[in-house]
Amino acid sequence: MAAEHLQKQWYDWLRHEKRASPNTLRAYGDDVSRFLGFQQGHLGKELSEKTLASLKTSDIRAFIAARRGEGLGGGGVQRALAAVRSFYRFLAREGILENAAPRAIRTPRLKRRLPRPLTPDDAARVIEEAGEHEVEWLGARDSALITLLYGAGLRISEALSLKRGDVPLAETLTILGKGRKERLVPVLPLLRQAIDLYAQQIPFTGAPATPLFLSRRGKPMSPREAQALMQRLRGRLGLSERATPHALRHSFATHILAGGGDLRSVQELLGHASLSTTQTYTAIETSQLLAVYEKAHPRGRGPQSG
Repeated sequence: MAAEHLQKQWYDWLRHEKRASPNTLRAYGDDVSRFLGFQQGHLGKELSEKTLASLKTSDIRAFIAARRGEGLGGGGVQRALAAVRSFYRFLAREGILENAAPRAIRTPRLKRRLPRPLTPDDAARVIEEAGEHEVEWLGARDSALITLLYGAGLRISEALSLKRGDVPLAETLTILGKGRKERLVPVLPLLRQAIDLYAQQIPFTGAPATPLFLSRRGKPMSPREAQALMQRLRGRLGLSERATPHALRHSFATHILAGGGDLRSVQELLGHASLSTTQTYTAIETSQLLAVYEKAHPRGRGPQSG
């Protein structure tokens, strides 16, 4: 069977069975296409089941070296390896071929660079500044979106997935996050008001199932537009380049923890599968972790009477 046909089978499985996100599909699909294209040139022949089964670790390392030579960073290498391993796992699961070489490649370890959380004052400034727009309804939209990212800790894709029919928001919002995992997020009154104000000013008609956040021309707002919005805001306010839309989600978690919230609650609000992810994501200082532990654990409360 030709490699391209196997790739299509894997991609369809990734899309329909694994229900991978559009971003994952695009990135993994590109990585595996590059991998197959490189190996064809590297080996000087068309790729088939037999060829894929016979690839050695040196062949895969050659692909990684070539990608690094093109400027791919450590994070990109991690993703490319993950995509190739996913492809080979699928082939093994389907009984098509076995090859342990992709698993034998060591994944580069990265120093995690987290977005720097905004201070509560800076978060308030960003929300206020977002509302300053020459077109009133766009100012309401920008303020509502920023309030949603910070006030509910949503990812950009989650915020932009809201529909016209979701307004007015209830006291809780059901969000479908990564891995199609549902979670409930409380909706603060201030957030509900910002969304209502924006919804009332939208100059375009739309059915309940159409996107809530729209571009200037009435098309669905894209993640890139949200990124550009935050870039403009941090430029006006003199904030760090690390003050991104994702940093607002980071700030949401950090400020809840600073206010006495517990890690488990923040884990649920963010939709993380494991508590360790939440600890890393929120970049909690050791002293804060110890404070949470000492407050929550019976042995952390000093000598016990009796």
